[in-house]
Amino acid sequence: MEHCLTHHKLLPLPSPISTLKPRSAVNFSPKYQALTRRLTVVAGAGASSHCEFSSLNSPLDPRTRSGKDLSSVLQNHPQLFHLAVAQELKQLADERQDARCRMNLSAQSHEACLHRRIAQLKEQQCQIAVEDVMYLLIFYKFSEVKVPLVPKLSKCLYNDRLEILPAKDWELESIYSLEVLEMIRVHVTTVIGLRANSSVTDNWAMTKITRQTLGRVYVASILYGYFLKSVSLRHRLERSLFLESQDLHLSCRTSLQEMSPHGTKSLIFGHIGKIQSECVGSNRLEKTHGKLKCYVMGFDPETLQRCAKLRSEESVNLIKNHCCALFGDDAEMGSPETDEVISTSFSSLKRLVLEAVAFGSFLWDTEECIDSVYKLKEN
Repeated sequence: MEHCLTHHKLLPLPSPISTLKPRSAVNFSPKYQALTRRLTVVAGAGASSHCEFSSLNSPLDPRTRSGKDLSSVLQNHPQLFHLAVAQELKQLADERQDARCRMNLSAQSHEACLHRRIAQLKEQQCQIAVEDVMYLLIFYKFSEVKVPLVPKLSKCLYNDRLEILPAKDWELESIYSLEVLEMIRVHVTTVIGLRANSSVTDNWAMTKITRQTLGRVYVASILYGYFLKSVSLRHRLERSLFLESQDLHLSCRTSLQEMSPHGTKSLIFGHIGKIQSECVGSNRLEKTHGKLKCYVMGFDPETLQRCAKLRSEESVNLIKNHCCALFGDDAEMGSPETDEVISTSFSSLKRLVLEAVAFGSFLWDTEECIDSVYKLKEN
């Protein structure tokens, strides 16, 4: 699983958001004060220079009119943001469909080539606009937990040293269930070597890492968050279906027992049969009711790959563009001779990894909601 920031290519790597239907301002939660909070990135202990950035200063800027308009709504009228998103997606879907209809209607005319080209251009324009919408929805989800996205690292490095404050660990971990959080902590330990129960001294110990390696870790963590969201929902669905089937089976059996002239005897033998069936089906029960980690370990390679795969091209492009904006797209960065070495603390590395995992989880939610209004392009 690698992400080459140098060549701008993303190699194959392994609580839904609010509905996008229009809704009135009174249905929103209290005003999102996180939108106006400021996060300070301190560039080195004791250094006189540091960079401050507002919580709306995300690494990736909107590239389309749709993105810029929604960004303005998010800053000035956050209570209307979801309504604006719903209207924008509907308009984009209509524009794309109109271009396709004109192309189909002119298929036999001398203007067929022209309308086909217009439809292709409209498809590209709408795709970029939808990527902007997806990015702002992800940003909005971060604002809900009062976590600003880390800005471009080029703004936050001082003498090749990086510190990100505050850490926001609690906020970034609060969005998961205990089972998912357990797997995320194992991931953090694996990729940066920081134990879940590490001391404050361990957290603030310094380490060195190249910018390219940091970018790869960030991308891998995005995809891991995306994967965890997919499998956790799958696990929950299978467990729910299994419980419903068990309830249905018990209900049918009880009805038959009540109709039997030997009801008491049937109940006794029925109870024994229930125990036997539970023993026979213990493997399935353990699979659906066990820990998420055990459930994932039972996946065959095909299921594992299906859950890990990004579902849309828009998501692939969004991850690539976000990471290039965050870590830089210097053409020489991929070279071992010129790749920049960064000094940072394990706490800052953890902050980046937790942000990336949350980004992947929010990306899955965003895909799910947008696809119901604007059909995304299958990856």
